[in-house]
Amino acid sequence: MEIQTILSEIKYKAVRSSGAGGQNVNKVSSKVVLTFDLSNSQGLSEEEKLLLETNLQNRLTGDLLLILNCDEDRSQIKNKEIVTKRFLDIIKKGLYVPKERKPTKIPKSAIRKRIKDKKNLSQTKQNRRKPDF
Repeated sequence: MEIQTILSEIKYKAVRSSGAGGQNVNKVSSKVVLTFDLSNSQGLSEEEKLLLETNLQNRLTGDLLLILNCDEDRSQIKNKEIVTKRFLDIIKKGLYVPKERKPTKIPKSAIRKRIKDKKNLSQTKQNRRKPDF
């Protein structure tokens, strides 16, 4: 993964933000929309693209576009920084491969304890029965 190449492939778009802001909200485009085309990216290898496609399938559009919005701040520059940081976190988490689980054996002491407990319970129930003369 080449971060600089990926960052150069990102497309930003400034849009008018919704919500409170008074008269300023109608004039200033502070909301930032980040668009990243996963299929045409040069900064990712084919294996990384497939991994991201499977791990981020609920975030991608049908054309394999990742779209993120940010309108947390009234400053367009800060929103751009926030959405870029969020994008890099999503990509890093999407490329994470968890370690394969190695199944372990049941310890012999646990098996012995289980059998001993079964015998004790069986003996307790035997003692509760009516005597057979």
